[in-house]
Amino acid sequence: MDEVRDYKVKKIEYEKILICVDSDDFASSKNAFNYACSLAKHYNAELGIVSVLEIGDLNIFQSLDPGILSERRNQIKELLETYGKKAETFGVNNVHLMVTEGSPGQSIVEKVIPKFTPDLVIVGVEEKNRYRNTIGSQAAKIVNNARVSVSVIR
Repeated sequence: MDEVRDYKVKKIEYEKILICVDSDDFASSKNAFNYACSLAKHYNAELGIVSVLEIGDLNIFQSLDPGILSERRNQIKELLETYGKKAETFGVNNVHLMVTEGSPGQSIVEKVIPKFTPDLVIVGVEEKNRYRNTIGSQAAKIVNNARVSVSVIR
């Protein structure tokens, strides 16, 4: 009891925020992106925007075709550039765009978070797609395995 009584509330300041956007599911990313941009602007924080090229979504022939992989990577990069421009137009000053490949939850936890080192990760989720292998369906994996705070936004 004394521990709580003597405790003083401290203001949390975010310096780096990571938003995970799904290239195939704007509905689950939209509210999370709005939230991430709002926080990044409020705290004048760096905003990392990541999307994952899910190789598992491609059939074996597509995954072995360098042209198809290159085209898919370019589509994701273009999408991220659009997100980045929208964040900057909204007033976010420092935006980083990142593309990774693999399983969304695992790639974000093992590759992106250690490299970008955010204070907060924001993930959107939409119930109707929770059985697909999308970032939104991988939110629990990110929450359970990330070593930083994670906000799940609907």
